[in-house]
Amino acid sequence: MGTLTGFTIVGFHLLLGFINNFLYGPFVEGLLEIARSPIATAATTTAIPLPPLEVDSGTPLKSLLQLGLDGIGFLAQREAAPAPAGPTLPTPPDWLALWPVVVVPTLGGLAVGLLRWLSGNLGPGLPSLMAMADGAVASTPRLPHLRLLAASLSLGSGASLGPEGPSVESGGNLGLWVAERGGLVPEARRALVAAGVAAGLAAGFKAPIAGVFFAFEGNFSGTLGRPSLRAVLVAAVASALVTQLCLGDDPILRLPAYEVRSPWELPLYLGLGLLASLMSWALVRLMALGRDPRLQKLLGTLPPGLVTAAGGAAVGGMALVFPQVLGVGYDTIEALLGSDGGIPLVTLLLLIGVKLVATALSNATGFVGGGFAPALVLGAVLGNAYGQLLGEGGFHLPVAEPPAYAMVGMAAVLAGSARAPLTALLLLFELTRDIRIVLPLMAAAGLSAALVERWQGFDNAGLVGADPIEERRRASLAALSVREAFEPTAPLVLPADTPATDALAQLVRAHGHALLVIENEKVIGLVSLQDLQRGLSAAEGRTEGLSLGACRRGDLLWLPESAQLDRLEDQLVPGGLRQIPVFAVEESIGGYLPHGLPNNGLPLSALQGVASRDGLAWALARQLQQRPFEKSATKASATGSD
Repeated sequence: MGTLTGFTIVGFHLLLGFINNFLYGPFVEGLLEIARSPIATAATTTAIPLPPLEVDSGTPLKSLLQLGLDGIGFLAQREAAPAPAGPTLPTPPDWLALWPVVVVPTLGGLAVGLLRWLSGNLGPGLPSLMAMADGAVASTPRLPHLRLLAASLSLGSGASLGPEGPSVESGGNLGLWVAERGGLVPEARRALVAAGVAAGLAAGFKAPIAGVFFAFEGNFSGTLGRPSLRAVLVAAVASALVTQLCLGDDPILRLPAYEVRSPWELPLYLGLGLLASLMSWALVRLMALGRDPRLQKLLGTLPPGLVTAAGGAAVGGMALVFPQVLGVGYDTIEALLGSDGGIPLVTLLLLIGVKLVATALSNATGFVGGGFAPALVLGAVLGNAYGQLLGEGGFHLPVAEPPAYAMVGMAAVLAGSARAPLTALLLLFELTRDIRIVLPLMAAAGLSAALVERWQGFDNAGLVGADPIEERRRASLAALSVREAFEPTAPLVLPADTPATDALAQLVRAHGHALLVIENEKVIGLVSLQDLQRGLSAAEGRTEGLSLGACRRGDLLWLPESAQLDRLEDQLVPGGLRQIPVFAVEESIGGYLPHGLPNNGLPLSALQGVASRDGLAWALARQLQQRPFEKSATKASATGSD
């Protein structure tokens, strides 16, 4: 699995480099020659030899520099020394010399849109792949050739997305395809899907350790056993080895050595983690808005290819002022991490907004790619700006140079966007190979991921790529009230000072799995049968003084009455819970997820019932039971029968 995925990703990188070199090489030169641009004449008659672009690092931005179009937008300022004053809009040169920058993404978008229309489906995303491996949905894996071709056209023409999403989705689809051909059982299927995902990320970043952790940490995955771990390890190593043999062992990003000025800087990295969480939330929300079913339905009414071409034109228009938004953006990251000059602070702040909009447009209009690379670019820009603000450009604190904060910002934004702090931490550690960066990474990445989860929940962030099957499933859950998953019987409610032995006896007689604990008419916790058994066993015969309240293991998670079944799933799945109490309280009483009871509990009088895993299954079963009736009713109505 690792070898197959590795060779697939190598082919993807070669195709992407070829398309980029052609579009921003001979194709643009031909357009400039046709337009008889003075810049075109200079570019074709110059005696200065231009080194060819490397296949693995060729990007639209580097190609523009080699063509001599380095005077557009703020591109020239990227190479200049830092300036204290803010940037001024440049005087645009001859438009005939700039129109290829808009035309290339437009034509690339048209090609991607037509390819999507002709193929119909590029294959399932990661959450759907895991559900297919379990047998929960019909298994429809797709070989990744069309996905990778569409991604190569998208990224090679300048879409503001990244190659890691297509890489890991291709690995997952290959894993399920191979598992189906081998007639494997669901557990082995899940292992092969996870192995393909790890191999895809390991090959994309040349970072096998980060690939292993992403296979287990990503919000698409379920609990995988020890055999899966061994499979994932072997696949990640094999994939990274194939990539290094074919494309070289140079890292995908050349990062400088991490600089440490003082251990007292660690609280400042927590501040960067807070800002990174806001950036992550904005990126995830914008990408989710672009995949909104109502918007996609509206865009689907337009002719094939038109929407993606319009998105490419919009990104190309932004590139006239900020060429850094074009393509993957690794060259922009290396410029921000370089020591030969920086970008002015105001320019960085403007670039953040433009990059967010370009990424959201590329995602919404149908370009193929993931959000890993945009998250890294945004993190580098944010960290560089934060470092400048703390240092010479603002408060003049004795802190590390901006590139150090840019590296930590990359991990923090990626951790919050992908909900994978360990993956982000290990990825930057593998790229820098510097143990000194670990503590700042842990602080910023952990805080960013924790805050985004509290605001956004645990649902799929969609950073790897769109997953229409999973989004339809979540939409069906969001259409049902949490009341649909209530247990048919009222929960057992006991005071906190009830002896644990009495509580166990009552729970056994009631054939229940858990009970609610109250104190002063306030619900303060939930105790499961396992909690009671564990507490009584630990008491070692001294059970007389053990109260029910002492058996609580943590804060009680709860939901308001206005919640839907998608939020119930978000509460139940990550913590392995079985039941969640539901209260008739205002939504504003707490955050989204995860959220425990207030310190003094919630009033017992507001308790409406207990929603459970079994109740969620019953609600989905009733929904499935109604579908045949709805179809038959629709058919009868169409034929005019009663």
